[in-house]
Amino acid sequence: MTRAGLSLATLLIGAGMASAAMAADVTVTLTGVQPAGGRVLVSLQSAGEFMKPEGRFGAIADGATGGEATVVVRNVPPGEYAVMVLHDADGDMKMAREANGRPTEGWAMSGQAPAGRKPTFDEVKVVVPDAGTTVTLPMVYSR
Repeated sequence: MTRAGLSLATLLIGAGMASAAMAADVTVTLTGVQPAGGRVLVSLQSAGEFMKPEGRFGAIADGATGGEATVVVRNVPPGEYAVMVLHDADGDMKMAREANGRPTEGWAMSGQAPAGRKPTFDEVKVVVPDAGTTVTLPMVYSR
């Protein structure tokens, strides 16, 4: 390997280590979880992923028993994210809805989601610093 090739390899390895070192955990505490069984799915979504069935960072907690649940999303780089939560009681990995579109499973969202309309990313985003963060969200159930 040439000296230039070695320097480039060293730079790339160092950059990878730096980005891994900057990633931290996001701890999501959910209050008011109903004992409906199933799983609690937590997703952190960037502005481009917001309100889409995607997200680079997430975690699943099995056996939602009610009360309070804590889910840790690991290795999240610093940035702005919307925290989206689904209490997937029926295990199909998607939000169950009534014919009118109203959710029949529990959900939560970070920030200040407005009533009666779809929120914007800026209304619900949280900032994840280098050290990670903790977010507490109340679950919402329609029934």
